[in-house]
Parts: sequence; C-alpha cells; structure tokens
Amino acid sequence: MRVAIDVRRILDFGIGTYIRNLLRAFQQIEAPHEFLLIGAPDQKRLFQNLVPRFRFVPHSASDLQRKDHLAFPRLIRNLDVDLTHIPFTRVPLFLPRPYVITVHDLSSVLFDKSSPWLRELRRYRFLRSVSRADRVISVSLATLRDLDNLTGISHDRVNVIYNAPDPVFFQPAKSADARAAGPDSRRVEQRRILERYQIDYPFLLYAGHIREQKNIPRMVEAFAVARQELAQEPAYKELRLIIIGDDIHLHPEVRRAVIQSRVEHCVRFLGFVPFGTLRLFYETAEAFLFPSLYEGFGLPPLEAMASGTPVITSAVSSLLEVVQDGAALVNPENVFDIARGICDVLRNPELRASLIARGRARAEAFSWLAAARQTIETYEDAVRKHRK
Repeated sequence: MRVAIDVRRILDFGIGTYIRNLLRAFQQIEAPHEFLLIGAPDQKRLFQNLVPRFRFVPHSASDLQRKDHLAFPRLIRNLDVDLTHIPFTRVPLFLPRPYVITVHDLSSVLFDKSSPWLRELRRYRFLRSVSRADRVISVSLATLRDLDNLTGISHDRVNVIYNAPDPVFFQPAKSADARAAGPDSRRVEQRRILERYQIDYPFLLYAGHIREQKNIPRMVEAFAVARQELAQEPAYKELRLIIIGDDIHLHPEVRRAVIQSRVEHCVRFLGFVPFGTLRLFYETAEAFLFPSLYEGFGLPPLEAMASGTPVITSAVSSLLEVVQDGAALVNPENVFDIARGICDVLRNPELRASLIARGRARAEAFSWLAAARQTIETYEDAVRKHRK
C-alpha cells in the first residue's frame, strides 16, 4: 500500500507526540508499506533520516485554511495513494476515500464556547469526518463511548488503539556533560538545570495545555489548601506548584484563581520547555497533579508514572481506564478531595513507594510498537473493505 499521513501537527503538544511516536514505531517494526508524510515545507528538516519506505511530501497550505479543503484532496489524488491517515479529526471536506482518522477526544465538540453558528459548523464537520471515515481509531474505550453517544457510530468501524509514553521516559537519562560519569552524573545534571530555573524547593508539577476541562483553577485552589495544611511540616514548608504549558497571560481565570487563593508567591508558570527539561521536572517533582475533568486518553500521567513520580489524578473519563491502580484518584470537582490526595501522597512514604512501583508497572503496559502494529492492521482492513 501507499499510505499518506498528514504530519503537519507534528510539533503540537499532544497530537504531535502521537505522530512522532507512531512514525518512529512504524520504522522499528519495518511496516511493509510505503509512507508519504505530508507536512509544511519548513518541517522537512524534521525528516532527514527517514528509511527508504518513508518520503516527505511538502504541502504549503495549513489545515486551518479554507483553501485546504480543495488543496489537500487534490494533492492526495495526485499522489495516487491507497489510503490517507488524518491523525486528528480536522478532515478536509473533499478528501477522497478511503481514509482513517484518529479521535483523541471530543473536547472540541463538548467544550466549544464559540458562537452558536460556528459551534454548529464545527459539529457538522466533526460528524461528517467521522461518518465518511472508513475506519476510526479511538485512543480509549472512554472516547469510544463518547463517539457512540454523539454519533451512534457502528463499533465495527472503530478500533481502540491505546497511546503510550515515549520510550525515553523508561530509560536512564544521560548527562549532557560528557565529562560527568558515575552514579552522580544524573544528579549533577538535575541540579544544574534546576539552578537555571532557580528551583531550590520541593514542588508539585502539572504539565499540559491550560483549557477549561483541565480544571487548572480548582487545582490551584486545592494546592493552596494542601500547602496550608502542610505548612508545619519541615519537608514541605516551602512547597511550590509548577505549571508547564500555555502562557498564563492567555488565561485570566487561572490568574484570578492564583490571586484569590493568595499563592502568587508559590505558583510558577514556565510555559513550554524542551523535552529534556520536561523529563527532568517529571523526575524531580514530589508528585504530578492532573485533576482533569475530561480526557480522551491522558498521556501526561503515564509519562510521570514512567518517570518514577507518584501521580494524583481524576477518577473520571479515560483517566481511570488508563491509570487504574497506578495513581492516587480524586474527585476533580471537589477542591478539598484534591487537597486530600496531595496531602496523603506527600505524608505517607508507604503510599508514595506503592504508587511509584504500581505506576511504573502500569505505564509499561502500553507500547508504541503494539500501537503501530494495530494501526497497520487498521490500514490494511480499511483498504480491503473499501475495495470490496
């Protein structure tokens, strides 16, 4: 088969992680097909070391431009492919079949706060994309249930294929300083990076986008409650909350929560950081907080679990399905229950040790190689059924 894959979102925070790891796994399993990777011209530098079965195809139009409804389908026809994979749900209106889409979540439909006419237009596009797809990849059973409730899609057209943490989270990190060696080299590297960010205190970590369903204001309030309760404990007297993700200036509701909770001096927003730095923050955090109200899969908790950090997350949506007993579960709509989860994990060494062991074991249950093999089977099945 000749398979076209839209890789224009490869640098995105969530979808980009999916695309990068899936392509890497395709190469590792030596998938017996030809892959045409369609990306923006300036992304060509990202694909310098492709194996022969993979070829980069530049495409100048963005998937956000109206002209792409014509330009992208025209490119697909000219490439004469057997199948197209759109690894999200923004599908050009005139894309020729067969095609496969990946549904990561339904937040764009469920949490759309735009004007009524624009909301209906986006809903129409989503439903059309799903209904025309020859196969739909759902990243969790929870997302499949959401799809079923919204679209009534036949389950024989949906394959549930789980994401996985990047394999690098399971590997011992190497020091950037070639002169450093021995068991202390990683600690030296950690100290050097933390000093760069002026971090010399224990901290809780959140990493991800700041969106309504991520529940960040309530997380900040819970941190304020927990910090006050832990104030008399020497180990956590200087406890901080570090949030890696979007710029706080874009989210006034989060700023208000910080001010109203009176924790301006102990909540830090670092924006997006390099992958190696993110990995270090995972490793050195006292715990990872992820009290989201809704997730299609929930990759950050698994990344933290793979890094050996105890996780506090929500017992809702796909999160319960994904983390199972590998994390401390809380009610994300209750500030005091989130605070209780924080205090339990920080105060109880036995619980911390148990969460670290169970969390890592749970994270190891997910594999990009397995996801790649299942995705190839999905491609083959979609083409076979389409040709009948």
